[in-house]
Amino acid sequence: MEPELRHHLTGAVATVVIDRPAKRNAMTSAMWRALPPLLDALAADPAVRALVLTGAGGTFCAGADIATLREAPEEAQRLAVAAEEALAAFPKPTLAAIRGHCVGGGTQLAAACDLRFAEEGALFGVTPARLGVVYPASATRRLAALVGPAATKYLLFSGELIGTGRALRTGLVDEVLPAGELAERVAEFTRVLVSRSALTQAAAKEFADGRTGRDAYWAAQARGSGDTAEGVAAFLERRAPRFTWNGPV
Repeated sequence: MEPELRHHLTGAVATVVIDRPAKRNAMTSAMWRALPPLLDALAADPAVRALVLTGAGGTFCAGADIATLREAPEEAQRLAVAAEEALAAFPKPTLAAIRGHCVGGGTQLAAACDLRFAEEGALFGVTPARLGVVYPASATRRLAALVGPAATKYLLFSGELIGTGRALRTGLVDEVLPAGELAERVAEFTRVLVSRSALTQAAAKEFADGRTGRDAYWAAQARGSGDTAEGVAAFLERRAPRFTWNGPV
């Protein structure tokens, strides 16, 4: 069976599955290359309100296939960075659902998601120092923004793997779930996400990620959307809101 990226839609939640379990879901060049256009298509689909990234079997992603680094290391890194940036730029909430190993390029992908939920026993590491690889500047800065400079240096300098306890303390993951409960919690949480205002989420994502100069744009979107009036009315009437904004108005 050829390694691939599979995806499916459950309600308004798209799930992308890294499917190469025989190699701990290590990413081939073709898989790195396939991720940005897949994300573009899902971002353009108005039915999609949130995205989950996960791995097939009992692991998330062991990073780049080492064979790609032997054959063309610069091209392999370029493809990984392009995939990371496409994931970070996805305009709707993204969540990495992590089991097992989340190493190297796997951590790179997880860090590019908005949120990370992990199952107890998962292992995280950023391992370029084991291979003499310079970790990409964009990925290093993103990791430092997430866990801070000291934790980033610990991970990058040592290449050591850390467990879910330390990952939670440093902010690398947002929630840790007991074995067997990850899928249920991710489904529950994404149902919450898709029930909330997409307008609020899209603006908050831009602001939190540091994009500037868009205050007036989002104020105009809020005025034209009707979501604020609907949210206030729903609160006063003690009912679920029916938000309608799903893109520029």
